[in-house]
Amino acid sequence: MKKKDKFTFRCQSCGGQTPKWMGRCPECGAWDTLVEERIISGVLKKRKSSFLTEPVPIDSVAVEESDRIKTGIAEFDRVLGGGLVDGSLILIGGDPGIGKSTLMLQVLSKLSDSGKKCLYVSGEESVRQLSMRGNRLNSKGDSLFIVSETDLDSILAMVEGSKYDALVIDSIQTVFHPDVSSTPGSVTQIREASMQFMRLAKSSGIPIFLVGHVTKVGAIAGPRIMEHMVDTVLYFEGDKSHVFRILRAVKNRFGPTNEIGVFEMNEKGLTQVPNPSAVFLSERSTIAPGSVVTSCMEGTRPILVEIQGLVSSSSLGTPRRTVLGLDTHRVALIVAVMEKRLGMNLSGLDIFMNVTGGVKIVEPAVDLAIAAALASSFLDKPVDQHTTLIGEIGLTGEIRAVSHVQARIKEAVKMGFTKCLVPSSTIKQLSRIKGMTIASISFLKSAMEVLF
Repeated sequence: MKKKDKFTFRCQSCGGQTPKWMGRCPECGAWDTLVEERIISGVLKKRKSSFLTEPVPIDSVAVEESDRIKTGIAEFDRVLGGGLVDGSLILIGGDPGIGKSTLMLQVLSKLSDSGKKCLYVSGEESVRQLSMRGNRLNSKGDSLFIVSETDLDSILAMVEGSKYDALVIDSIQTVFHPDVSSTPGSVTQIREASMQFMRLAKSSGIPIFLVGHVTKVGAIAGPRIMEHMVDTVLYFEGDKSHVFRILRAVKNRFGPTNEIGVFEMNEKGLTQVPNPSAVFLSERSTIAPGSVVTSCMEGTRPILVEIQGLVSSSSLGTPRRTVLGLDTHRVALIVAVMEKRLGMNLSGLDIFMNVTGGVKIVEPAVDLAIAAALASSFLDKPVDQHTTLIGEIGLTGEIRAVSHVQARIKEAVKMGFTKCLVPSSTIKQLSRIKGMTIASISFLKSAMEVLF
């Protein structure tokens, strides 16, 4: 260590800096996240200002939809907005063991089958381990190359030396720049590596996938600026106890956001689920109090899901409220509305809510289904198995309009449902749908009278 060397303490959560170590970051409030880093000192050399690229009129740039590269996995292409865009930088995150590496290896295998030259760079597995995974997934091909490397300069030289059509970095937290003093996975290393890969993608036109770890709260580990730099951010979600996995786009410069793709995990890897509604409702009981089917929108795709509610007597001083797959605060709000507007005494009872299949729903269009599931369990009366419900509940008990009602109802018809309860304000926007009886309701009390 030289005497001239200076050090700073950088937060690994938000990237904030402090001149001395502190137990808590003053910027984001995270505990024990400050790590010592050496400041590289030196005088910047003056150079003559010049531009290397010539600005062009935006109208002169020819863009065609055929420029997208199809991966051969329809669910994956759907999330990306129709396929890969040349020069795009895509960040994919998810819990450990959820299947990120499996998905990336299968995507590159499909691309190599179509004649694309692909490179899979792993910083966590050896070449032998990658080959074993490829044999298990049947992901082979002469144009699919694998390497175990973590040095950023070596990876860049490797890609620039050979012309590749797609590149996967698994994971970005293991890549390090030799000139940066901090350890791999630190904020400085991740930021520098992401910037270098972004320059590579834009200059060479190679689509690059960056696989990222997530923190315990579910966010991608590293600086938030990494998500701002990339073109697309994908989250691979799912419960390890379930076989279904959901690939969700939360940012996409080349397509719609909140689009999802559904996959099923088995011994041969990930397989596509082209009709999620049929899978999620396959084991539904025909007559069961507390079970209600609703249609939720995931991007542009309507999906039918089963919402289950259980209301039972409580032996505890404070009744339990267990909610899986739904917003806990939203369920508490609906319970309060039911107590006030319907006169149901739920405050002293245990309430359990669940969405089957491990799906997570956050949109308010499922409010009416939540209330119906709770009322069905409370009254011990089942909802008709051929009825589906759509609507948002206000604090005064009114049923408010939701978006894409026509598409939701059409999906319900495909699955054999014959009756649907919708908000009265949307009835004028609906066209006649063969095989479906539509009942319009304005208040929660009216919905309960129709159902029970």
